[in-house]
Amino acid sequence: MKRLLIAGGTVVDPVAGTAGPADVLVDGERIAAVGTLEDAETAVIDARGLLVLPGLVDMHVHLREPGYEYKETIATGTAAAVAGGFTSVACMANTEPVNDSAAVTQYILDRARIAQAARVYAIGALSHGLAGERLAEIGEMHRAGIVAISDDGRPVMDAGLMRRALEYSRMFDLPVVVHEEDRHLAASGAMNEGVTSLRLGLRGIPAAAEEVMIARDVALTRLTGGRLHVAHVSTAGAVALLREAKVTGLPVTAEVTPHHLFLTEEAVGGYGTNAKMAPPLRTRADVEALRAALADGTIDAIATDHAPHHVDEKEGEFDHAANGIVGLETALPLALRLVAEGVLDLPTLVARLTIGPARILGIPAGTLAPGATADVTLVDPERRWRVEARSFRSKGRNTPFEGWEMVGRAVAVLVGGRLVHDERPAAAALRSAS
Repeated sequence: MKRLLIAGGTVVDPVAGTAGPADVLVDGERIAAVGTLEDAETAVIDARGLLVLPGLVDMHVHLREPGYEYKETIATGTAAAVAGGFTSVACMANTEPVNDSAAVTQYILDRARIAQAARVYAIGALSHGLAGERLAEIGEMHRAGIVAISDDGRPVMDAGLMRRALEYSRMFDLPVVVHEEDRHLAASGAMNEGVTSLRLGLRGIPAAAEEVMIARDVALTRLTGGRLHVAHVSTAGAVALLREAKVTGLPVTAEVTPHHLFLTEEAVGGYGTNAKMAPPLRTRADVEALRAALADGTIDAIATDHAPHHVDEKEGEFDHAANGIVGLETALPLALRLVAEGVLDLPTLVARLTIGPARILGIPAGTLAPGATADVTLVDPERRWRVEARSFRSKGRNTPFEGWEMVGRAVAVLVGGRLVHDERPAAAALRSAS
């Protein structure tokens, strides 16, 4: 691997909380130095006018392979990831067969190596077959390389099983990633319960469906000492419960999606199924609470919950359409809006997209410190573009952001020092220092 000098950019250090002009020297697969650097022997990437970030980390994606390749493959999903600036993604276990064994875990990791795009980390199933009845082979999957366990997409209704999962996962220091929804309260609802659902004549899901499950699992975390990670938080009440848990020192972390930070239940107004997701879009008050929690650290990470579906699964009646949207290629510009709107400063935003999720999963990512793996994302913060789902690298076209005007885009991405994505103008291509 050759040496590269990423020169003249604004380097954002999420660990130190700083952003300023600097160069980054890459030597093979590692970061060699950061500072004011000159090296006549290296090739140079001209980063003037660009942000230089640690490679972004998405701890919650659905790559669909094996079993649902008509929706997405590991190759198309990781291509979408690097196009969006993500160098590491963690994929959920709801494949076919379910990732509840070492064999499936190994298959996923092998396919990711063949794709040679973003790094893929596997999240193993919490329960066998995602059935919520007995624990999956967690130790076996851990030896194969999983970084967490989760039945995401299916809440674990059995409190005894959740207790055992939290206890057993402690042996391997694995976080338990939970989809918090009481099925009895949700009662097959299709959107947030409230005035809007009444007006549209759609069955609603109350905020309490999420909150009672978080309260239960926080109590179980206190009992067991396990590590609880709450996926896709969506309500103000959930934020309050998480904040209290953190104040008492419990090992509880959380993530929020870009769509829950920018959309409300009103997006469902035209019965557009691309606004149907689980948990559902909530109210403006919930959005404001989520943004405040992201700023103060109650919420540790931004994650996309990238969930591609075939167009046929999103067409038809709202009640019967599949839940979920694609998010890998729109997350970064949406997140940058939080800086433009004064919700977060740039280093804090980058921390939520890099070192925050990396620390939760215990993976070597999220930093540009010398010696770190050379996963680097270069962002043009002024690049303007319009969302057109037909141009996505993902197979999924199910986005509620179609037609939105975006500002900011990942224009070059290195994974292990290797340039895997490059959208820079030809004049800015890799050049010799001489």
